[in-house]
Amino acid sequence: MTSTDTAGIPTPQTTGHVAVDPAILYFGTPVVLLSSTNADGTTNLMPMSSVFWLGRSAVLGIGARSQTASNLRRNPELVLNLASPANVAHVDRLALTTGRPDVSPWKTRARYVHVADKFAAAGLTPLDSATVRPRRVAECLVHLEAVVRAIRPLGTRPGDDPESARQLTVEAHVTRVWVDPAIRLTGHADRIDPDLWRPLILSFQRFYGLGVEVHPSRLAGIDEDRYREPRTAS
Repeated sequence: MTSTDTAGIPTPQTTGHVAVDPAILYFGTPVVLLSSTNADGTTNLMPMSSVFWLGRSAVLGIGARSQTASNLRRNPELVLNLASPANVAHVDRLALTTGRPDVSPWKTRARYVHVADKFAAAGLTPLDSATVRPRRVAECLVHLEAVVRAIRPLGTRPGDDPESARQLTVEAHVTRVWVDPAIRLTGHADRIDPDLWRPLILSFQRFYGLGVEVHPSRLAGIDEDRYREPRTAS
């Protein structure tokens, strides 16, 4: 049994959960336009949402046979262009495109098509980066330039051929952060105002934005600059 809150969202009333077997587990993650460098020096854009950050590191999940995977193996540099709801139409134009000219049978059945110039296809503007070769997306409010530290197979078991992996995890170190001044926290040169920054969220293949803050956070009582301090074992 469940009830709904004032926003119409179900809230659990009992422990009567049921076991299910979803085909995907996209419960809600931020949307990124991932820039990488093609063999001819142009920039490929891949919309993706399997990403999280810890400190200055980002961990991404990508398809092992994607154009992006090929690009990052050859040139281990990228830009994470973080999308907001204002970018959703641009992102959606790239949803069924691939930078690989040899479209896989699975993607062909899913109606993917090869697109060489993703910026033109999405109506986006490229910007040069400062520390990496792939270009940034002008329309996104946040750009994270980064270099790849490691690429590992995902989903394989001990003894499996790593080359058989369908997905990869990419560990990247952020080398430069660009933000639009509109989302900077007033009075702070290096902080983002979470009331002004609203990431685009993908939940089970559908786009959503964030609402207002729902509850004060005890974690927010830690001064943000404390995270610059070196950690020691305790």
